[in-house]
Amino acid sequence: MVLVRTATLLLVTLCVVASQAVAAAQPAEPLYRLVDTAAQRLAIADPVAATKWINGGPITDRQRADAVLDAVAADAAAHGIDQDYVRTLFTDQIDATEGIEYTRFGQWKFDSATAPATAPELSQSRSQIDGFNKIMVEEVARQWNLLHGPSCSSELNNATEAVANARQLDPLYRHALSAATRSYCRII
Repeated sequence: MVLVRTATLLLVTLCVVASQAVAAAQPAEPLYRLVDTAAQRLAIADPVAATKWINGGPITDRQRADAVLDAVAADAAAHGIDQDYVRTLFTDQIDATEGIEYTRFGQWKFDSATAPATAPELSQSRSQIDGFNKIMVEEVARQWNLLHGPSCSSELNNATEAVANARQLDPLYRHALSAATRSYCRII
């Protein structure tokens, strides 16, 4: 009987410790997932830039940007949220991504030895971007009231700092993340 109680106590203790570890690993910031997904989407800028560098493609692709904006607007409508607001968020995201790509092109022009020799297929990167876009629109819908409330700025700052630290973003990516998220807060 003592052995059973000891085993039960040990099991309960392990479950409590495990649940505390999971809780500690989960970010407390309500905008964390949205900002983190924006950062992951920005990270695709490097492989996209490499592909465009190697293939000689332009950084700004208005046709692709318009298709992305149309898709996220349709997704916003399906979630019952303001399409123009979502278009603005993704315009900022696209501009920040292009900023990273232009920076990489500049670096590679200054030092061609650092230029990429290989790159993934553009369709592969675009597929990842499309997946991130869906998550972001879902999170915007989920966090709608916060994004349009008085505590948005402080929550956004907390989430941005947490993501930047967790992902160990360099100054370029920190700046890009700030630019990509600059229109998130709209107090009604």
